[in-house]
Amino acid sequence: MHLVLIGTSHHQAPVELRERVALQGEQARSLVARLAAGDREAVCLSTCNRTELYIATEHADEAEREAVAVLAELEPEVEQALYRLRDQAAALHLFRVAAGLDSLVPGEGEILGQVRTAHGLGTTGILLDRVFRQALHVGRKVRAQTAIGESPASVSAAAAALAEQVFGGLAGRSILLVGAGKISEQAARNLLSRGARISVVANRTLDRAAELAHQLGAEPLSLDDVEGELGQVDVVVASTSAPGFVLDAETVARSLGARRGRQLLLIDLAVPRDLDPAIHALEGCYLYGIDDLQAIVAETLSGRRREAERAESLVAAEAAKFHEWHAALDVVPAIASLRARAEEIRNAELRKAEALLGRLDESQRRAVESITTQIVNKLLHLPTIRMKQAAAAADGVFYAEAVRHLFGLGEDER
Repeated sequence: MHLVLIGTSHHQAPVELRERVALQGEQARSLVARLAAGDREAVCLSTCNRTELYIATEHADEAEREAVAVLAELEPEVEQALYRLRDQAAALHLFRVAAGLDSLVPGEGEILGQVRTAHGLGTTGILLDRVFRQALHVGRKVRAQTAIGESPASVSAAAAALAEQVFGGLAGRSILLVGAGKISEQAARNLLSRGARISVVANRTLDRAAELAHQLGAEPLSLDDVEGELGQVDVVVASTSAPGFVLDAETVARSLGARRGRQLLLIDLAVPRDLDPAIHALEGCYLYGIDDLQAIVAETLSGRRREAERAESLVAAEAAKFHEWHAALDVVPAIASLRARAEEIRNAELRKAEALLGRLDESQRRAVESITTQIVNKLLHLPTIRMKQAAAAADGVFYAEAVRHLFGLGEDER
C-alpha cells in the first residue's frame, strides 16, 4: 500500500484560489467517499490554509490522477498550485502540518484539532489510521517538548497582534465580531487580553450570537443588522462559514459618514472570504485578509527559530519510525508464513515423537513444548530482524520473495 498526498496550501496558492477548493462538512465527506471507492482509504484535510487529500492504495498513479481531477473540478486553476507527495515524504508533511510547522503561524494550535476531525471523518484502514494517529501524537509531543507555540500561536492571536499594531494599543477599542464560531471566539479572547472591548457579536443564528455575546459581555446581533454598528466600532473581525461575502463595499461605504473620519480596521479570517476586497479602497478603511498575517509571523519567527529546529528534529524522528513500520508491511506476511510453517513442522514432529515414545505426561509435554518453541524462536529471530532491516532499506520485497521460494511458502495453496 502506498500513501499518496495531493494538496495545496498558503505556500502555493493565494486565498482567492484556496477558497475555491475549500471543503466543508458533507462536501468533504462526499469527496472522501468518492476517493475511497474499492479498496482505498481516504482522508480530506481542509482548513483556511490548505486543502489536502490523503489516499492509501496499491495503485498510486491512478489515485493521484483521480485526486487531481477531483480538485480540478472544483477549480481548474488549482492544478498548477498542487503538490504531490508519496509514502515517507507524505507522512513527513502530515507530521509537520500536525506540529504546526507548515502553518501560516508556526506552532498554531487549531491545526491539531483540524487533523483530528479530518481523521474522524475519513475512510481509514491500517495505513491511514496509523499515519494520522502518529501525526496527532507528534503534534502533541512537539507542543509539549518545545516552545514553538509561543505567542502569537494562532491566526486569531496574530489578528489581535495586528490590531494592536495598527492602533498602537487596544485599550478601550470597540470590536464587532462577525461570526460566532471557534475562530471568532479565540480572536475575541486574544483581543480582550490586549485591552479591547467586544461590543457586538453578529451571527446568522441569533441564539449562537447571544451565547457567545453573554460570555464576552457583548450584545448579540443578526447579520442583517450589522450595517447599523459599523459607524461606532473600531475593528471588525469576520470568520463565518458563509459561501459568499457577508459584508460588501457598498454597505461599509454607507457607514462612513457616521464615522466622521475615524479609521476602521477589518480583519477577514474566513475562507471563503467574508469581506469584499473592494472595502480596502474606501477612505479610512484598512482590510487585512488571512494571507496578510504573514508579516506578523515573520516578526515572531526569529525568536522561535531554535524551537522550530527542535520541533523539526522530533518530526523527522517520527517520520523515520513511520517509514520503518510502513516498509515492514511488505515483509510481515512472509514472516508470518515462515513462523506458521515452522510451527506446523514443530507440532508434526512432536506428534511423531509421541507416537514412537508413547504419550508424554503433562510436565514432560510442557518441557518439550518449551524447548522446541525456544529452538524455533532462536532460529527465526535473526532472519526476522534482517528481513525488517531490509524492508527499511527498500530490499524487503526481494527478501520476502526469497524466503517464500526457499521455504516453499504458499505452494500448498496453489
